[in-house]
Amino acid sequence: MDRLAFRIMLFIINRTFIYFPSNSISGIIFVTKHNIKPTQLLNSILTQNIMNVADLKIENLVEYRNDTFRITEIFQNHEKDYFVRIENDIRSVSVPAESIRPIQITEEWLEKFGFMRTYASEQRIRYERPEPFIKYDIDLNSRKIVEGLKIYGNSIKCKYIHEFQNIFSCLFGKEPAVMTYDMLQTGS
Repeated sequence: MDRLAFRIMLFIINRTFIYFPSNSISGIIFVTKHNIKPTQLLNSILTQNIMNVADLKIENLVEYRNDTFRITEIFQNHEKDYFVRIENDIRSVSVPAESIRPIQITEEWLEKFGFMRTYASEQRIRYERPEPFIKYDIDLNSRKIVEGLKIYGNSIKCKYIHEFQNIFSCLFGKEPAVMTYDMLQTGS
């Protein structure tokens, strides 16, 4: 996201309000309950893996307190705050939606979703599913130009497991099967 492209923007994160009154980052006004330097807060926001509740759906895999969970319910309380019920083989719990994190796509996760490594070079590693039209490229260059999901040759930016699940479900009408459902640690 190009943070200079917005004229007025309001973030509500952990009850911290950030107001961008102009195109300039130097014009940011911070209102917060905590004694945090504005630059620390902005860096935290821009580097945090924050999930948008609108991107979540039942059966998505997410991280909570370094464990992998499956979303079983999404709901709002009377104050209009979003919560999710998540579960794994060990426990089931309802937590604020803002407390869950996306799971980064890794080679291990690609293999769990049925991808097989088919190509590797100094620049790229390619994984393919049994369907010949679904591929995932891992770009080993720092610019990450070719990284992401490829469906019928079309590149789709897809960094997280829940994004892959949502794309797959939308296109094929079913959840992608997880080969080994080891949900104890995310490894991220």
